[in-house]
Amino acid sequence: MSTYALTDSWTMTRRELAHWARQPVQVLVGLVFPVMLLLMFGYLVGGGRGVEGEYVDYLVPGMLALTMAFGLESTMLAVTQDLNKGVIDRFRSMPMANGAVLVGRSVADMLQSALSLTAMIGVAVALGWRAHGGVAGFLGAVGLLLLFRFAMLWIGIHLAMVAGKPEMVQAVQILVWPVGFLSNAFAVPDSMPGWLASVVEWNPLSQTATAVRDLVGAPGAESGHVGAALLWPVALLVVFFPLAVRKFGALSK
Repeated sequence: MSTYALTDSWTMTRRELAHWARQPVQVLVGLVFPVMLLLMFGYLVGGGRGVEGEYVDYLVPGMLALTMAFGLESTMLAVTQDLNKGVIDRFRSMPMANGAVLVGRSVADMLQSALSLTAMIGVAVALGWRAHGGVAGFLGAVGLLLLFRFAMLWIGIHLAMVAGKPEMVQAVQILVWPVGFLSNAFAVPDSMPGWLASVVEWNPLSQTATAVRDLVGAPGAESGHVGAALLWPVALLVVFFPLAVRKFGALSK
């Protein structure tokens, strides 16, 4: 990416960050919602049939991965609102690098995702969860989680432009829920019916959660999933990043 494109992308990032000051409630909800899920599944629904060791050691990595998959509706709403208000048309009429608007959107959302991940880890530590895999393992786990989030964001950006209107976002957002709950975030696949366990094991979210459990040294964690946890987000980015940029470039001025 040229210096010109980087400058344009950073300008668009600052625009998105400025919205935080005007919409603090939306930012707060994005931070609080995953924490509520962690507390709900940890204390109200918890149990973890088939899980070795303490359930919190199994649950927290799964919830961290789930947090990186959820919350795309704010990204999708922002993109569709800009489309319908003519904001993106005005940007496209300017001498600006193609796709800088989308890159700025994704960078700002990644910053919020990092804040959400930090809040979740802080609450998990308060609940008694600890990472036993050392500093390198912990940082590697955080990197995998953010990579997965980055891929999910570009899926959301592409789907938002396909949907076109804010009222369509809710229908598209429903597609994210099967990815989240047909995973090993809450329970081990061995406790599920055979056909369902196969679907769960192939889920990209499951691969990320399993790799994170391994990297943080969770009791009973499976090894050998880091490669798949890297390949899935990269493959998704290879598909959806160019699709989103191409869709943006095809919008009528």
